[in-house]
Amino acid sequence: MEKHPLHLKNPELQTSPEVQRAVESEEQKSGEKVPNDPAERIEAYMDRLENIFLNPDERKRERNLEMFQDKIYDALIIKRDNFPDSYFELQKRIARERGQAVEEIPENVREQMMDVAIEDQKASLDAWMDYLTSDDAVYPVWFKYFVWRNVTKLSQFDKERGEFKKRTDSTVAPYPDIYREPLAQIADIYEKVKADNKNLKEPEIREAFGKKFPNLYAELISKSLAASMENREEIRGEWVKYEQGRDGDAEKLFQSLEGKGTGWCTAGHSTAQIQIESGDFYVHYTNDSNGEPTQPRLAIRMDGDNRIGEVRGILPHQGVETVMQEALDSKLSEFGGEADAYRKKSEDMRMLTALEKKRENEEPFTKDDLILLYEINGTIEGFGYQKDPRITELRQGRNAEEDMLVIFECAREDIAHVPSQITENTKAYVGQLEPGIFQRLPEHLEHVYTSFPDKKIRRENVEIGGKSAEQLISEMEAAGINISDYAKSMLKIREFVPGKNPEEATLIRLTVADLGFKSSATTDQIYERAQILGLELCPADTGPNYRLKYRNQPLNEWIYMGMKQIADSDGYPDVFKLGRYGDGLWLRDSWAGPGREWNPDYKFVFRLRPPSHEATERASKSES
Repeated sequence: MEKHPLHLKNPELQTSPEVQRAVESEEQKSGEKVPNDPAERIEAYMDRLENIFLNPDERKRERNLEMFQDKIYDALIIKRDNFPDSYFELQKRIARERGQAVEEIPENVREQMMDVAIEDQKASLDAWMDYLTSDDAVYPVWFKYFVWRNVTKLSQFDKERGEFKKRTDSTVAPYPDIYREPLAQIADIYEKVKADNKNLKEPEIREAFGKKFPNLYAELISKSLAASMENREEIRGEWVKYEQGRDGDAEKLFQSLEGKGTGWCTAGHSTAQIQIESGDFYVHYTNDSNGEPTQPRLAIRMDGDNRIGEVRGILPHQGVETVMQEALDSKLSEFGGEADAYRKKSEDMRMLTALEKKRENEEPFTKDDLILLYEINGTIEGFGYQKDPRITELRQGRNAEEDMLVIFECAREDIAHVPSQITENTKAYVGQLEPGIFQRLPEHLEHVYTSFPDKKIRRENVEIGGKSAEQLISEMEAAGINISDYAKSMLKIREFVPGKNPEEATLIRLTVADLGFKSSATTDQIYERAQILGLELCPADTGPNYRLKYRNQPLNEWIYMGMKQIADSDGYPDVFKLGRYGDGLWLRDSWAGPGREWNPDYKFVFRLRPPSHEATERASKSES
């Protein structure tokens, strides 16, 4: 039997406690003895990891990830006691270089600095967890495990030195960025070794496989970053379709991307094969110096027959170049309504480019420009995996306080920062949410932030009541909204009681952090805090009604309904959650037991407590 790559890289793995526990579990479940072979024992362990982190049941997978997330944070996130003095000295030096005289950092500011660093580390870990458990990472489970075990030991990549910085208990920096193309290339090497250990006789494979992961990953990242593309200013070219199931197309796709430095995971042989198996793949090539279309600039991956899986460019984090926007828009027009979500991204990128040109020409930004830049009416969406860096660049050097006066057309005193400053003339509130705050805010006040511009509290009205569960399901299905089986079971259970008569509900959307929690909080803690602030739980039918209204939801956003839990078909206490994947809008379920812990960036929706409810509550308290 061939030796497993994980065994070759780590011979002790097969005798480790975690593998032994997985073997024992498999033997108990199957009633059969797992052969005492390293490869068989490791595969038993991989099966266990797959069942936990890649379970086909979305609800179980989500719950498993949530259960392990806090353990992962506890093991990998820097502890407050481990923050080195050198970190704060660096912050003082940066402040001095900006012209700020800082002799000593106050304790509350130190706490804030640590909060930011910790959240940055969590975000970088979340990015890896999200990627390795997503459909984009088309790697076998054992390879995902190998990558995770290695990247969690690394700090950020030093581009100048071409190596990863070492990580210790006192490392403040986030975990490394994800470089997809080099990962795909490593996967190719390891897959060859797994398929046939004789491949190690090939000098190139033996040399690459013999390198430690950080060294090989760094080497391939450096090559990818150094890869030069000819004629970057050239936009003429053509689209090429690689068809699902057509012999030879996966190989042609791989060869066309090899050594081009696109950053796409499709530049790996095995990943190209897997992606072609799941749907057609379109690449736009621009002309090289010989006038031949050989330079890959855009990619559209299909998921199945009609659904767009992803759209990618060759900028960092796979963003789309401005000069390639027209070619992309032209192609997207061929996909009809399926491309609607991506057209919004195209328009956002076009407007962001216009702001760039204005800045270059030293033209002043108008009120509408600032509304876009500060995302007052909605988030700016791009095609990359991360937020377009131009947003931060364009905001740098601007005075947000002054810009607010233009955006909200008001004087400085019309922006309140504490509840006592709120008047009928207040145009915006930027400050912490204090008890009863939502009853003190004027009804006309749209703009409420815990921090401007990134922490906006969204407020909107939704009609609820007057529709049965069957009507709600029928309307969602007619609108092309996907409903998970468990969410459908929640709608059909006796505890789901829609309001008899239509009424307007004012909904408040905020994060767990907005509620005042610096770290994770339980469901009960979140609900209690919301009530203190002047909010209440949403009626059961708010989720499906809000789903019907909220059609322009950004891709990959998920929001959770603050509601009394409803048991799903398995008896678990769930709430509705609303999201948008590449395959459309979804109404799903999410386990929300009283003790479940939620991260600070989770978004919840509660109902603004109506005045009539306030009076009822006061009467109830006086009677008691």
